Amino acid sequence: MNELLLVLSLLISFGSTVLFLKLFGKSGLFAWIGICAVFANVEVLILVHAFGMDQTLGNTLFASSFLATDILSELYGKKDANKGVLVGIITTILFILLSTMWINYIPAEGDWAIPFVKQLFANTPRVLIASLIAYAVSEAFDVWLYHKWWNLTEKRFGNKDKCLWFRNNFSTLFSQLVNIVIFNFGAFLGIYSLPQLFSITLACYVIYIVTSLLDTPFIYLAKKINTK
Repeated sequence: MNELLLVLSLLISFGSTVLFLKLFGKSGLFAWIGICAVFANVEVLILVHAFGMDQTLGNTLFASSFLATDILSELYGKKDANKGVLVGIITTILFILLSTMWINYIPAEGDWAIPFVKQLFANTPRVLIASLIAYAVSEAFDVWLYHKWWNLTEKRFGNKDKCLWFRNNFSTLFSQLVNIVIFNFGAFLGIYSLPQLFSITLACYVIYIVTSLLDTPFIYLAKKINTK
């Protein structure tokens, strides 16, 4: 069941990225990045067992956020891609601030939600801050590397449109590695032993490799939509 839900989540996340582009253009991608920033930071608190390994959720939403910035790079340029990264950073900061406020409210006598909200968010500031740093660094690196690969392939082949799959996959694969290393060691160093931490990081990166490769048809679809 978990495996099926994860595959469905991946299809919904990548499909929604393209759908938001189709319906709302560049603004839709900015909106989707903000949505991913909030939802992924809630999902990442959930640990599940799927495909033979324990893993946190949020991987598919984070992956679709990288897809969104790659689409922004491809269709609108580096400036708009970096603006998308900034949207994600600001949204994450606001989420951290507001979720911290939620747990400090004094509930009314008839309230039932605050205990559950506190249980969910009271012990997660370190996780959210690690997530923010990992997101900011890896997304900025992704945009930078995407355009470096693009310049390289354009010089090599003399055609700006060639090798979209190359710049998409190899910018995302490297930036996702940066993301997972910063997040896991920032959030869980001292909680898990180093061998456990390396094992979890490796397992998470295997998942990111799969999600990064599977987003390729969606960026081609986004480019096709944009040329109509």
